Amino acid sequence: MIFLLSSVVLIMAGCGSSDSSDNKVGYLKFYNSSTNAPSLFLTVDENLDEDEDDEVEITFSGTAYGTADTRRELPTGDYFYELAWQDEDSAARADLEMIFQDQISIEQDTIKFVVASGDISQPQVNVYDISLVDDEDDSTLSLFNLRVLNMHGSNQALDIYLSQTDETFNEATMIGSYSFQELSENQKFDQDQYVFYITHAGEDEVLFQSNNVSFLYPSQYVMVIRENIGNSDSPYIIDKVSSSYTETFLDYNAEAHFRVFNAIDQHELIADYNDAIDVEITGGNTTSSLSSLERGTFSDEIVKENGDFSVKVTVSDSETILLNNHLLSLPENANKTLFLYLTEDNVDHDGDGDVDENGDGIVDEIEISINSLVVDNSVRESIYDHQLQLVNLVDSDDFGVVEFYFVRSDETIATAYYSSAVSYANAESIILRNNTYQVFAVAKHNSSEIVLANFELTLDENSDELFLIIEQDDTAASGYRVTTEEQL
Repeated sequence: MIFLLSSVVLIMAGCGSSDSSDNKVGYLKFYNSSTNAPSLFLTVDENLDEDEDDEVEITFSGTAYGTADTRRELPTGDYFYELAWQDEDSAARADLEMIFQDQISIEQDTIKFVVASGDISQPQVNVYDISLVDDEDDSTLSLFNLRVLNMHGSNQALDIYLSQTDETFNEATMIGSYSFQELSENQKFDQDQYVFYITHAGEDEVLFQSNNVSFLYPSQYVMVIRENIGNSDSPYIIDKVSSSYTETFLDYNAEAHFRVFNAIDQHELIADYNDAIDVEITGGNTTSSLSSLERGTFSDEIVKENGDFSVKVTVSDSETILLNNHLLSLPENANKTLFLYLTEDNVDHDGDGDVDENGDGIVDEIEISINSLVVDNSVRESIYDHQLQLVNLVDSDDFGVVEFYFVRSDETIATAYYSSAVSYANAESIILRNNTYQVFAVAKHNSSEIVLANFELTLDENSDELFLIIEQDDTAASGYRVTTEEQL
């Protein structure tokens, strides 16, 4: 049974604590709900015209889309506050690009919940007043405090329900119906685990069902409903926002999306392989197939119900099996790319470390294996910076790591601010601000540094999240190439 007290009782009986001292404090919290925003920095300044040591002037760490910063305590009073993003290497306030400035009044025992939404080039900023709950009965009766904020960009009113974890929507209790940007009144529930449901206002078709959500402490929470920018089939996400952290919950039934990239090189041990493969993905009583996926290309996107799948790869127009029973795990709302590649290994039958037993300078025997690398695709929509996935598929005896340097016009490799090292058969992500970069892929062999590839990369507001995939290429002058491809 779900225990609920109305917000009217809350206001009358237990909201906030009185403070008779002069050191009165209130609270400030920021949530980033702008889908195309980079991390945003919140600054609080007591006086814009003065810079005295005893004045309050604080710039907090950046807050990414879909997250909230830690609740901050401030002396009561009037402040200026700013929102900005990092346009330079420095995150100092003077170097940030301000996008919004206004005044705010910090009041005793009140949380000022600042929410940025809309297009970040013209952001909409709302400030909500949330009374601090300091109710001893919450601990005694094992209760928690819950509010709902509808920040979904459809501008449509939504009904929110919750049920016990062993119940269904049929047994769910309606929390309320909320229009766009509406923050609900506070409600109290038993500390427990719950399942949340979303429907359009006045309708009973379930549009979203969460996994189990735990509420184990007598705390205050805001459940923020926002857009799921990574999956058009499941348009809702819920963020559980507490005083110190944000936990994201996806639709329990959300489908998964993935693509396959064929990076398998030709080899004498698979003589019938001619740069094309067939792929079968089996699981949940369903099978998806790809035919004649060419070397160096991505498949079309495949959509599956979330779950665990087995991957089989064969040579096109042949019965030769290259890979079988490789696991592909696709949780709800997943968006991934499966890279298939070939590894060559020297055979050491007796385990003595000598792979040239007859001493003729030639490895006695080699074997190959086809392997898979699963990489999460970025679904970010930030217009001021972009996340790149750097994938290293170079199988070399001379080096195992490739260092990517992103060099701006006033830098050299030695002074480059952005760089990332990627070991073989791995991927690393890096976020770059909009600019033009000379990209160098560099490997170290003994004491020498070798440039494997070099090219120019320009990122702007219209750029996509990208893969940079480095592979061996006998036709290239350096013997290597970097493929640049959109992640979605």
